[in-house]
Amino acid sequence: MQNKRVSPARTILTLLAAAAGLGLISGCTTVALTDLTPKSLPENPSEIYTFTLRVVSQSSVDKSTIESRIVVDGQSYPMKKSSLGENYYEFEYQLPPGRQEIAYYYLVSYKSGNQESQSESYTAVEHSEVIRRDVLELEASRGPIGSSIGVLGRGFTPADTVALNGTPARTVFASPTSLSFFVPALPSGQTYQVTLSSPAGNSPIGTFRIDGTNVNVSPDSLTLRPGEQQMLTFTISSPAPTGGLLLDVTTDVPSSVIMPEVIVPEGQTSVSIPVQGGRPGAGSLVMKGYAQGGDVTVPITVSAK
Repeated sequence: MQNKRVSPARTILTLLAAAAGLGLISGCTTVALTDLTPKSLPENPSEIYTFTLRVVSQSSVDKSTIESRIVVDGQSYPMKKSSLGENYYEFEYQLPPGRQEIAYYYLVSYKSGNQESQSESYTAVEHSEVIRRDVLELEASRGPIGSSIGVLGRGFTPADTVALNGTPARTVFASPTSLSFFVPALPSGQTYQVTLSSPAGNSPIGTFRIDGTNVNVSPDSLTLRPGEQQMLTFTISSPAPTGGLLLDVTTDVPSSVIMPEVIVPEGQTSVSIPVQGGRPGAGSLVMKGYAQGGDVTVPITVSAK
C-alpha cells in the first residue's frame, strides 16, 4: 500500500511523452493489457483503493520476466500478483486528502524468446472517480404500490438498487444526485425497511409504509384474435401521486398478450391502454395487491382465426 503524499504530483501525460521520447514505450502487441479497475469507486473510510490489471501474453513471452507497474500521480509503483489468478496484478493506493478523481496508466515489461532486453507495453491514461455517497432520506414515507419514490442524496451509481424488506424494487438511476424506485407489489397496510444496495455494501435509508389502492379494470375480461386490439381501462380510487403510478400487470400467457406498461399519469385516476392478441391461448392478466381481497384478475382468451 502506498501512503499519502503531500508533494505536488507531476502530470501523467508529461510522463507518457517523456517515456516515449526515451524509447521506453514500445507499443508492442505481444501482450494484451486490460484495466479492470471500476471507473466509479465507492468511498471507504480508509481511502485505500485497489487497481487491477489483467495481462494476457502470447506463447513467445517468457512469463517469468513479466513485470507490471502502475503510474499514478506522477509516480511509478510495482504491482503485485493478485489472488484472482496467474494473469492478474493489483496495487493498493491511498488517495491524498480532498481528491476525488484518479488518473493512471499501466506499464508492463517482458522478454520474448531469446531476447536479451526487456520490451514494454502500456495502456492509455485511465480515470476513476471516487463516489462520495451521502444518502439523506426518502422523499416520502408512505404510498401505494407502483408509486415512484425519490431517494434524497448524492453519490448514486447505475449499480445501486433499492429493496423493501429484501424484495427488490424497480430502481431508476438518473444521475449521481437523482435516484428513485417504484414501490413493489407487497402486502399493503405494513411498514417496510428500505435498503440501498451497491457493490460497496448495503445502507438502510428509512422505512416505508405501503397503502392500499383499489384498481378496477374495464372490461373485466378480453376475447381477441391474433393481431386484434382492444382497449383496457384501469381506474384507481385516488389521483396518481407525483411521477405517476406504475401498475404491476403480469400474465401467465405472455406469448398471447402484447401490451405496454400501465402507468396512470400524475394527478389522473385512470388510463386506457391497447391490448393486442398474440398467439392463441387462454390465461389471465394479474395485478397483485390491488384489491381489498387480494389480487385483480382479468381473464383473457386469444382464439385462432
